[in-house]
Parts: sequence; structure tokens; C-alpha cells
Amino acid sequence: MEVLRLTKMGVVWISTVSMMMVIMELGNGEELHYVGGGKTTWAPGINFSDWSSRQQFYKGDWLYFGFDKARYNVLEVNKTSYENCIDQGFIKNITKGGRDVFQLTETITYYFLSGNGYCFQGMKVSINVQDAPTNLPPSHPPKTASASSSSSCSSISHIITPLLLLFPTAFFPTFFS
Repeated sequence: MEVLRLTKMGVVWISTVSMMMVIMELGNGEELHYVGGGKTTWAPGINFSDWSSRQQFYKGDWLYFGFDKARYNVLEVNKTSYENCIDQGFIKNITKGGRDVFQLTETITYYFLSGNGYCFQGMKVSINVQDAPTNLPPSHPPKTASASSSSSCSSISHIITPLLLLFPTAFFPTFFS
């Protein structure tokens, strides 16, 4: 039982540090997009087509998928699989822990869906990625409330991340006991 608790705490530790590193990277002009508009909105009943049509996605931006990993997953698929909700033969399974990020590294249309029949309940999204305009300031203006909060988190993360790395026992005492 004790070993299991340490393993779970290790996953929490790694996830926290990973997310802080992603947030730090956002200071370079990239933006973090919460898929569906919230921190846990990769779920049925969300109009992902409407959400993505109101966003501007640029090469280098990040997608954040927040979901119940016991029920859902996130699969990158091709256009045909996206249109027909086929969850076999996917390009990449980006599911890690239910708070997963994916960087948009190419100027293409990306396609994501959730398997096990959830795609048929609307859990799919297409993301059209463009090259960032050359006249943008260091980071593009916030597009949503969640995007503006991620921008303010970027400066805070420069303080928090080193503290997490230097003093992990202060933040996760049970993990190191």
C-alpha cells in the first residue's frame, strides 16, 4: 500500500513539474489553449467545433486536454478517422494522466478524438494551425479568459518552478518521507 502511494505521488510530482515547464515555455509567444474552454472540458456535451472555430492556433501553441482518464482518452487521428469516429490505427495516443498537453508543431490541421464510442457523443475536435504572423508582439493577445490567466501564470512560473525543483519536500512532504 505504501509503495502504491509513493507511485501516485511520483506521478503527481512529475505532472506538476511538466506542466510548470510548459507554462514557462509560453513566455516565448506560444499560447496554451484549454480544449473546450475549461480545465476539465474534454467530455461529452461540449461543442468542440464551435470552440475551435473561435480560436486562433499558431505553430508552437499548446493544447491542454483535461479529462477523467478512467473514462476518456485523446487520440490524434487522420481526417478520415476523425470524420468516421474510427479509434483504431491512430497516429498518436497522447493520453498520459488526464491533464495532458500537446504542442502544435506544424502548420496543418490536427484531428483528435476520444475512443470507446465517445467520439460519437461529440468528443472530437479539429485544430487548424497557421504560421504565427511576423508582426505579433512577444506573445499574442489573450483570446479567452483562460488564455489571459495562462499569460499571468507564465511570470509566476519563473519563481515557482525553481522552488519546486530546489525544495520538493516543502511542496510534497509525504512523497519524500
